Order: sequence, then C-alpha cells, then structure tokens
Amino acid sequence: MRNFSLFLCCVYVYSAFNACAQSNSSSLVSSSSVDTQQISNSDKYSQTTTSKITSTSGDAVELFEQEANSKTKKNLTLDELRQNALNGDTDAQLDLGYMYLYGVKGVKVDYTQALRFYQLAAEKQSAVALNNLGSLYFNGLGTKVDYKKAMECFEQAAHLGSNDAAVNLAIIYLGADSKNKSKQDFDKVFYLLNQAKKTNNSAKFLLGYAYYTGFFVERDYIKAFQLIKAAADAQYDEAQLVLADFYIDGLGTPKNYNRAIQYLDAAAKQGNSEALVRLADIYTDGELYTKDIKKAYMLYNVASVLGVDDAAENRDELEKELRINDLLQVQTEAENYKFQPSDLTAFIRKTFGKSLRTYIDSNQTFDFNTSE
Repeated sequence: MRNFSLFLCCVYVYSAFNACAQSNSSSLVSSSSVDTQQISNSDKYSQTTTSKITSTSGDAVELFEQEANSKTKKNLTLDELRQNALNGDTDAQLDLGYMYLYGVKGVKVDYTQALRFYQLAAEKQSAVALNNLGSLYFNGLGTKVDYKKAMECFEQAAHLGSNDAAVNLAIIYLGADSKNKSKQDFDKVFYLLNQAKKTNNSAKFLLGYAYYTGFFVERDYIKAFQLIKAAADAQYDEAQLVLADFYIDGLGTPKNYNRAIQYLDAAAKQGNSEALVRLADIYTDGELYTKDIKKAYMLYNVASVLGVDDAAENRDELEKELRINDLLQVQTEAENYKFQPSDLTAFIRKTFGKSLRTYIDSNQTFDFNTSE
C-alpha cells in the first residue's frame, strides 16, 4: 500500500456552507451510487492508497480564518458555548468540535471531545459534521479506526450535499486495492466527482483527467480541458502542468504554445518538478518556443536539486554552451529561485499526496470487460 503521509483537516462550520448544501440538493448523489451493501463491505477499502482522509469546503484552506463566519456569538465563554451545545445548538456543537480538533481559542486538542460534539451535530444531519466525523473515524482520532462508520458518514454527508465528502469517498474507491474493485465502484466514483465538481477543485481535476485519459468515462477532450483549466486557474500546480499539453497538442482548444509556457511556468514556480524539466526541455529544443539556453540551464539546475532524473546531466551539457558571465548569472538565478506553492496546491499535497493523477493512473490496468 502506498502511503502519502497525508494531513487531516476538518472543516470549521459556517452558514455559507449550509446554504451551499441546500442549494445543491437537486444534484445529490443517488442512493445507488454508494449503496448500503457496498458500505457494509467497506473493510475492503481499508487498503486505500491514502492513509488519511480530509475535508474542506470547496478546497478552502484558510480554515482558521473561517471562524468569522460562525453564527455563534463571540462573547460566549467556553462553559456557555458547551451548555448551548448540550442544549442542542448545532452551531455551538460544530464550533466546539473544531476548537477541540485544532486546539484553538484557549482549548487544548482533545480528539475525544471533538468526536463527541461532531456526533451531536451529525445526529441533526449536519453535512459538515458528518463529513468531519467520517474523517475522525477514518483516521482513528478520538476513536479506533472504523472504515465502515467513516464511509457511512461520508455517504450521508455527500447525500446531504457535501462535495468534500463526495471527494473523500471517490478517493477511497480509487485508492482501494485493485483486486477488490468492480465496475460499479468506478460508476460511483463518476457520480461522486460529478457532484463535487461544482465547488471542489480536486474533483474538477480528477474528473477532467478521467475524461482526458478516457478511463471509466468516454474520452472527451473538451470536457477534460474545461475541468482541468478550472483547476489550473484555481492555482493547482498539477492541473497547470497537464493543461499545457492541451495547448501544445490542440486538445479541446486551439494550439497555443504561449499559453502552454505560461501554465508550465506557473506550475514550475510552485515547485512542480515535471513542469521544471518540461519547460527546460522546451527552451533547450527551441521548437515550440524561442530557444533560451540560459533559462533552460537555470531550470535544469533547480530541478537537479529535487533529484529529477537527468536534470544534472542536461544542465552540465548546456554549461558547455554558456559564456562565463552568463553562466554565473544563471547560477545565481537558480540559487535564488524560490518555490511558492499556492494554498490550493499545498492543501492537496498535504491531503491527498503529491499527485492526484496517480489515483487514476494506478487503475489503468483494470479490465472493464471482465469485471461485473
């Protein structure tokens, strides 16, 4: 089992999310997409490639800043907040769940208490609480690991409109051991990602990449381009990397090498090693874009630090073509090159791993013709 050493982040409750969940009620996952029989056999998904499941509202990552959106009065003492929660105030229950989970506002981290208050809110069918509760069960925080309960919570939350729970379920299905998968599992992944794509950039990229590869959906470059571009414009580095190929090959959009370079450059600046090398190759060849040995050398030099295969060799080969003054200049530029991953990129890396593509690519050997 691959282990991406992922990071758990549960959502802070706020009224905007509830409004979103209600407004999307017409597009909820159908009961057949994650059926009761499948949930009851959820132990087979315990071998998912992700060891932790997370949740945010539409990939929002400024979690601690979202407290301002809470309905709970700010001048309440902890005892008053707890009393309100015990009296059935859902907002207070979610506030306390968040506070105990992260150890904020003078409260020490206490996963058991976080679980307790999320359970109370979940009893009132709070999509946020159910999703976060699923994360706690999946990761064994405040309780023993329980994949069956985790998946039940995610399924209920997705049914109530939580797009983040839908992504969590999709990731679990995609990450499960290939020998345990069925065609119906991939049908569920499609329904879940199709629901979540409205607000969740991870879902946009995953579904777009599925359309791009033609895996579990019919290949459609136009849909793929639109979805992946949306994630790229939200500053997800892997989407920026993949989108460059659409502009280079004219898939779902007219060819535009300038655009391809712009997106590759954006991904490279976020520390995407593939983008660094791809951009360096283009500057070296001079076929798709103006040849620039100095830029190519600098990018290979940076990529070599990341341990990218052949980057150091390519750099050293180009060094023979540079004058000493130019060489010293680009070496200084490489030394000063600082990666600045976006909030979205940093969140996805911590949550689901370095690459979302692996969740699709690792399933490419699945035989839909022999599976029931």
